[in-house]
Amino acid sequence: MAPTPLTIGSRTFVWGERTYIMGVINVSPDSFSGDGLADVEAAVAQGRRFAEEGADILDVGGQSTRPGFEELTVEEEAARVVPVIEQLAGELDVPISVDTYKAGVARAALAAGAHLLNDIWGFRCEPELAAIAAAAGVPAVIMHNQRGREFHDVIGDVTAGLQASIAIAEEAGLARERLIIDPGFGFGWTPEQNLELLRRLGELRQLNLPILVGTSRKSAIGAVLDDAPASERLLGTAATIALAIAAGADIVRVHDVAEQRQVARVADAIVRGVISRPNRLRGETDGLS
Repeated sequence: MAPTPLTIGSRTFVWGERTYIMGVINVSPDSFSGDGLADVEAAVAQGRRFAEEGADILDVGGQSTRPGFEELTVEEEAARVVPVIEQLAGELDVPISVDTYKAGVARAALAAGAHLLNDIWGFRCEPELAAIAAAAGVPAVIMHNQRGREFHDVIGDVTAGLQASIAIAEEAGLARERLIIDPGFGFGWTPEQNLELLRRLGELRQLNLPILVGTSRKSAIGAVLDDAPASERLLGTAATIALAIAAGADIVRVHDVAEQRQVARVADAIVRGVISRPNRLRGETDGLS
């Protein structure tokens, strides 16, 4: 049974019909992926290009979360993301997500026009974020972050973490059906554990919530490819995306929208039995029969 459809901004996402693409816009000069943008206009231009390439959601973040990252103040992070969100929200009919775990940044981003909260700590760092999402009437992505936590079992730890986040959300009045889950690929796992997480991804379907997977350019891919740098992980990322879709991923968060949208379209044709027609309205699909 597919999760309940979810409206984000002006669009309704029907889970199971096809895979949705979330394009990453890093307004940070020290992004691990090498695509960080410190200039507002450059970030807005990237958002426009991603929309043209078929992104279904634009995910704007200003705080680098690479290992050993420097923590920004709320004011510094908001100064990076708010102008970008304001411009994109004013120009494009594409849902905009704000990637933050700080309540102050979340409020500013929602006021600027964001339609979705994306919290890498799943409300377990600042539970107030759940109440903010509930009050604003927006859904949220809750990620399990394994950093600093005791390891027992990959999927067991992810499931327990996500259930804790779901409980925080429901207590704050944010309905379960308004949540998207992210297992947290690359956050606190060894390369081997990351690969196991992806291999066992289908086990998370028991939670009956839409699954977002963010493997794009992550170091685990580099480890498999003889320590390839982030700039040389495109095809490795493509492999992880295809396999994630086969395991039940509903959204893939990527740095290379045009290329990975092709991967998703072919994977959907195989796994879901549908072919996306580029000359039709985005989101419409035809059965292979």
